[in-house]
Amino acid sequence: MKISYNWLKQFIKIDWDAEKTGELLTDLGLEIEGIETYESVKGGLKGIIVGEVLTCVQHPNADRLKLTTVDIGEKEPVQIVCGAPNVAAGQKVPVATIGTTLYTAEDEAWTIKKGKIRGEESQGMICAEDEIGLGESHDGIMVLNADLKVGTPVAEIFEVENDEVFEIGLTPNRADAMSHYGVARDLRAGLLQKEKSLELITPSVMSYHVDTRSLKVDVDVKDKEKCPRYCGVTISGVKVGPSPNWLQNRLKAIGLSPINNIVDITNYVLHELGQPLHAFDANKISGHKVEVKTCKAGTKFTTLDEVERELHEDDLMICDAEKPMCIAGVFGGIDSGVTEGTTNLFLESAYFDPVSIRKTAKRHGLNTDASFRFERGIDPNITEYALKRAALLITEIAGGEITSDISDAYPNKFKDYEVRLSFENAKKLIGEEIPKETIKSILTSLEIKVNNVTEAGLGLTIPAYRNDVQREADVIEEILRVYGYNNIGTTEKLNASISNSTRFEDYKLQNIIGNQLAAQGFFEIMANSLTTPKYVELSEQLDATHNVKMLNPLSTDLEVMRQSMLFSGLEAIAHNINRRRYDLKLFEFGKTYHQYSESREEFKHLALFVTGNKTQERWNSQTSPSDFFYLKGTIEAILERLGLNKLKSSPHKTDILSEGMSLSLGKKKLVEFGLVKKSVLKHFGIAQPVLFADFNWDNVLDMAKHNSIKFTAIPKYPEVRRDFALLLDNQVTFEDIYTIAKQTEKQLLRNINLFDVYEGKNLPAGKKSYAVSFTLQDENKTLTDKQIDKIMSKLQSNFESKLGAELR
Repeated sequence: MKISYNWLKQFIKIDWDAEKTGELLTDLGLEIEGIETYESVKGGLKGIIVGEVLTCVQHPNADRLKLTTVDIGEKEPVQIVCGAPNVAAGQKVPVATIGTTLYTAEDEAWTIKKGKIRGEESQGMICAEDEIGLGESHDGIMVLNADLKVGTPVAEIFEVENDEVFEIGLTPNRADAMSHYGVARDLRAGLLQKEKSLELITPSVMSYHVDTRSLKVDVDVKDKEKCPRYCGVTISGVKVGPSPNWLQNRLKAIGLSPINNIVDITNYVLHELGQPLHAFDANKISGHKVEVKTCKAGTKFTTLDEVERELHEDDLMICDAEKPMCIAGVFGGIDSGVTEGTTNLFLESAYFDPVSIRKTAKRHGLNTDASFRFERGIDPNITEYALKRAALLITEIAGGEITSDISDAYPNKFKDYEVRLSFENAKKLIGEEIPKETIKSILTSLEIKVNNVTEAGLGLTIPAYRNDVQREADVIEEILRVYGYNNIGTTEKLNASISNSTRFEDYKLQNIIGNQLAAQGFFEIMANSLTTPKYVELSEQLDATHNVKMLNPLSTDLEVMRQSMLFSGLEAIAHNINRRRYDLKLFEFGKTYHQYSESREEFKHLALFVTGNKTQERWNSQTSPSDFFYLKGTIEAILERLGLNKLKSSPHKTDILSEGMSLSLGKKKLVEFGLVKKSVLKHFGIAQPVLFADFNWDNVLDMAKHNSIKFTAIPKYPEVRRDFALLLDNQVTFEDIYTIAKQTEKQLLRNINLFDVYEGKNLPAGKKSYAVSFTLQDENKTLTDKQIDKIMSKLQSNFESKLGAELR
């Protein structure tokens, strides 16, 4: 939400700089995400002054140029070459002096420099109105009033608006702060705590009166639940046209484009007071009657964006005697809005049920400034005041007369909330005792009425516009945010309880593996569990009937819960690659969700994503791309850390993975991993290989819980290593060697390792060479050479007889 500082100062006369004010607003809970500068004229006309043309003669070297001398208020006049056909001696003109920055229509900056044009020196520029942002004409230079003083900054003549605009990250509960008035109200409360008492100025509507009663429009609210309050008034004889500069500047500063004076005024009051308004062309209201009701399901209605929409039976509509005119609180219709030919208005100000507006806006995919406020809950008691404020602005700016009494359908008035505040409870929640007088002062500054005071607490009445303050805890939160979280002291002692938990609690194992992956250079991601239903089309393993659908989706891309961890991770990879981050190692602990005929189920997962190089480029080492075996090693290290070994591996290829493998323990599959197929990557715009691993974390946790820790004492006696270089047939595998070795020597053989493989030159056809190491150790004594030689001879004999091996 954007808030103009100049606009804010109309409500509260604060002289602080924007940065300091922003800090206070942030402390009050209205977080300032940034402060932008707004200039009604780009550059603010800096460096442009009033000059007087003293002489104007033909340029000696160009037919279309003039050579002028211009008085700009300095000791000596300056010479300027000018190409405008209307330049003449005696004129007062805007002059851009040396060093002035001007902007093109495309906002490209360029600087005025001293130079020569066709051989003649030029020390500035006499400007046309489009060159300095004061108009669109480029027919000639801009001629100013002859009474102006030479040297006067042009910015002072044209009242250039310079503003600072706060970008506020408003939380959904703070509906009361969705306007300049609401922010000013909070700011005043915060200033009081800093012993700076300022008046909160509200626009006066005392001059409001009915001129005639010549145009009456009857109002009939048929659905009082969806529309608890509806106000309307007619204004006749208006002239639709451009808004005055001050009004346009207010809207432009907060990012709105001016349309015409009537629409601009309704937008102005919306952002000023937080009350959405809508202006109808009264001549287009059939039967001079407005009905607030729902229409039959399937009714066709064309909105202002020229889109024909099909209405839902629960959509609240503003109708005339024959047809719908507007989707209440959301969007106007194309046939009833204000046009250049409009002369008579029906102006609407209402309070609509937030839930109804939210559902309608979501149903039609519309998000307007009006719906943004209505669906969060506006002030039901500001409706008539805002209507009068807008009506007065319309008659002031667009002319016309107020030609009816205000119709105000408000059968069941909103009641203020009654809350009892205990001082003791406030102390417990805040952690510090705040003086009672300070509490009362804070509540009063927030327009919370103190009805009675006792030693134990306060009886309070909360205004209806504070729909987020309905409990004692809410009141305490209000006290604390205005008092200042930074003013609450911290204790020097930290108390903690020792929890009685088992070693294998889920979060502990998750933290262990998370830390391990982070130490290996992985980054944790937390993707949205909501996703698009289109992703199930990328895999035959997924079924659209198993999607868990949202009843009230945020958007079409967030309609279902995810069935796979893959696609949200690929979204993250694509996002990073598009920002030139090509080397990625990511992991996510998350869940997948599935709808079955009689139930819904969710499963825990750990997903790994690896793409690009293993390490960053360095001067002293070469990079190598991440590959299948790198991912496999990472996976095995995770399972080994949890004490899960003796794993069974098997090939695993799907329509998502190629070169895949799965690891199981007993009958439970623990992980599937492999290279993501290019056809899937193409859908996300990813051109580089991506490796993916999907742990069934439920199975991993279950197996880890049944795993017992085994340990042995450190051996006292040394181990011995012996190596064989074996010439083998090509079909012999290392697993064959490993099995035979283990069968040959079960007690003393501790480790078998393949450390070199050679095929090719100097070997017979169909042969290969394996270099294998054997580690021997006796836990009770030192091995003798005789024992070692005996074991190695037996190994050699078995390799020769069973595998046809030869020692090289």
